[in-house]
Amino acid sequence: MSQNVRVRFAPSPTGPLHIGGVRTALFNYLYAKKHGGTFVLRIEDTDQKRYVPGAEDYIAESLEWCGIPYDEGPGKDGGFGPYRQSERKEKYYAFAKALLDSGHAYYAFDTAEKLDFHRKDHEAKGKTFIYNWHNRLKLDNSLVLSAEETQKRLDAGDDYVVRFKMPQDEKLHLKDEIRGDIYIDTNILDDKVLFKSDGMPTYHLANIVDDHLMKITHVIRGEEWLPSLALHELLYRAFNWEAPKFAHLPLILKPVGKGKLSKRDGDKMGFPVFPLQWNDPKTNEVSAGYREDGYFAEAVVNMLAFLGWNPGTEQEIFSLEELTEAFELSRVNKGGAKFDPEKTKWFQQQYMQHTDDAIIADDFIALLTEKDVDTTTELATTVVKMIKERAVFVEDLWTLGSFFFVAPVTFDEKASKKAWKEDTARIMEEVTIILKNVSNFTTINIQTAVKEWIVAQELSFGKVMQPFRLSLVGAMQGPDVFEIATTIGKEETLKRLEYAIATLG
Repeated sequence: MSQNVRVRFAPSPTGPLHIGGVRTALFNYLYAKKHGGTFVLRIEDTDQKRYVPGAEDYIAESLEWCGIPYDEGPGKDGGFGPYRQSERKEKYYAFAKALLDSGHAYYAFDTAEKLDFHRKDHEAKGKTFIYNWHNRLKLDNSLVLSAEETQKRLDAGDDYVVRFKMPQDEKLHLKDEIRGDIYIDTNILDDKVLFKSDGMPTYHLANIVDDHLMKITHVIRGEEWLPSLALHELLYRAFNWEAPKFAHLPLILKPVGKGKLSKRDGDKMGFPVFPLQWNDPKTNEVSAGYREDGYFAEAVVNMLAFLGWNPGTEQEIFSLEELTEAFELSRVNKGGAKFDPEKTKWFQQQYMQHTDDAIIADDFIALLTEKDVDTTTELATTVVKMIKERAVFVEDLWTLGSFFFVAPVTFDEKASKKAWKEDTARIMEEVTIILKNVSNFTTINIQTAVKEWIVAQELSFGKVMQPFRLSLVGAMQGPDVFEIATTIGKEETLKRLEYAIATLG
């Protein structure tokens, strides 16, 4: 690719970052990195009424946690800053004025009340009010007023907006990198507001100006911006600028397949829709996050990559480097991608199995520390290796293997009735004697000694092994019982057998 690829992720700090936004950031990141380009974070905070304190920091932290940090943005100036639109507002009026001077825009003084009247009047007639070519010469704007009258209104401080003058009777040919050719009749488009008398631009003007000034080459954004594509292309044309290439990503749909995935869906079905936990400063409501729920960032990223994209192969587990290598906009789907909470857990479990035991052990030790359990790295790693194939989250390791660190004080009632009979205490006393005589307390030595004794006594294996497991674990769960004994050690094994005999005998 000849040009220097520059993409941007441009969220508004009006709340937590939805996973749909994270996916948009991810696809931008992958495209930039594949082509040796730059990933820019731009904070679009012109709507100060909806601004939420802490939201910008949340966005940056989310990208860092996902392993897709921005190259340029707040705190990382690459020569195109500032990267917050609120700090760029002085730039926009000059561009609005340029459109006014070239005849591509005009001043409109229509009051909110007057526009509301026209809307209701149209509704009463079964029509939809659109401010454009068919009525703009009948409304209160500089296309109707003389230059002198217009200036007089401006000097008097009358409220106004600057509207884009949408061309009439044109069939607009647009191209989207994902959806292909798109044709739009400009007669159905309204004259969008670009600038307001309070000195602030609307999204449309600020977005186009910033993308141009920041030399953005590819705009990869959500499907919800597709209706704005015609206006944005026309703005580039009006400024006589080269437009970037556009790609509109499909929506992430509810698990049931209809409608856009929302926080309410997550609350109802018990899964997060945000990367990190969010504490709303206005309502004090706490929303779940993938990080705090125990997911690996790599699993979340892998899952998001497959929402609307496929590599064209059977491979599903990708590292970030592999995703970067495989990613192509041409392989992004047009249709919406249904979110599947169970598939997310599947990715998590796959990463649990593929991640190095020592890395998981570090997280497990942190969990044990929270539970006031002392352990060693060696023991934690050994336990992880033995039980992680049945785990989805690190938290599951405690559920599956707490008995490695804490001796049982109670015994599962159903298992006890099944495994502990009248002669079981005597049998376990015999097993205790056998284990005391095993000098080198390894799995193979313990197994050989106990199994040879069982055969010699002509006992069933279940009659011995079930109460043996119950004694060490407190329930009928866990890996090979001889490996459990080896892991907890000879002294602890004997102590647990003696406790079970005294308690259940």
